[in-house]
Amino acid sequence: MGLNCGIVGLPNVGKSTIFNALTKAGAQMANYPFCTIEPNTGIVEVPDRRLERLALIYKPKRTIATTIEFVDIAGLVKGASQGEGLGNQFLSHIREVEAICHVVRAFEDENITHVHGKVDPIEDITVINYELILADLDSLEKQFQKIAKSAKAGNKEAIEIGSVMEKILEGLKKGLRAAAVSLTDDELKIAKKFNLITIKPVLYVANILDSDVKNTDNLHVKTIKDYAAREGAEVVVLCGRFEEEISGLEKDDQLAFLEEIGETESGLSRMIQASYKLLGLITFFTAGVEEVRAWTTAKASTGPIAASVIHSDFEKGYIRAEVMRYEDLDRTGDATKVKEEGKLRIEGKEYIVQDGDVIYFRVNS
Repeated sequence: MGLNCGIVGLPNVGKSTIFNALTKAGAQMANYPFCTIEPNTGIVEVPDRRLERLALIYKPKRTIATTIEFVDIAGLVKGASQGEGLGNQFLSHIREVEAICHVVRAFEDENITHVHGKVDPIEDITVINYELILADLDSLEKQFQKIAKSAKAGNKEAIEIGSVMEKILEGLKKGLRAAAVSLTDDELKIAKKFNLITIKPVLYVANILDSDVKNTDNLHVKTIKDYAAREGAEVVVLCGRFEEEISGLEKDDQLAFLEEIGETESGLSRMIQASYKLLGLITFFTAGVEEVRAWTTAKASTGPIAASVIHSDFEKGYIRAEVMRYEDLDRTGDATKVKEEGKLRIEGKEYIVQDGDVIYFRVNS
């Protein structure tokens, strides 16, 4: 199950600044292209107020959040698909992640060099997408050459795979991302095996100046939102430098600072949560006096599959799940009261885990 997002964009758009704020990993930053060559990787806790509330209810010895991995990938430039700016190396790093956080510069600052000499979010997005499309086109054409031989020989599976390849190749040649090509559910399952970059889900991150945090009239941000809406993608607006500054504060100081500026959560929290959602993931909880813990599973996971996240043996040994809704625990503040209300459910192997479920798994040891 994929749990990682690659942070991509042109050089000097703020990727490494945002990565530093996310992970406090100290990724190198400099005002010139290709500062980042090898990707930096960091594991980040997924903010979840429900976990904090459950900890207050159960008063456990330890509380453990679930996590997501971010990869800071070096800036791409025009010609990356042909190897410009170490492009081939960077593109291979993007292929290894499950989703893409595309950072787009949405600010004017003459002290920070723009690789194209001007700030134009649409041109920036187009350059990145064009290079990724070209890279996928090259990769898929090579794959198609291999599968075409089997298809000509009458291999049914090869014919089916080749048909999907041809459909995507046609879209890529028209300048479409693979994700924008109309595919059936079955065709999409096949397409995901091609390891294409442009089939990965995308979140746009509009990086603004701290002076623009409350500026709802930022035209660059509006442009990015309009573009993303046409793709059906989400946009998170944040100031990388601002987020990096507050990420170094203690939690209470962060909350106080955010309250001062009229915010309830940081831009980073919104980015992490949006990235988590982008990967098609949900959170369920286990709770007791020893430990309250958040766990990650894919949407539509059955009880046994979710149980296997805790321990691989739990899927085979699954007997049943005792489930409470977080909302009921939050409302009553007491697991016993939830049970007294008859809100504890006993679920079998066909049970589909819901985001926020608090579960006790019964398994054969």
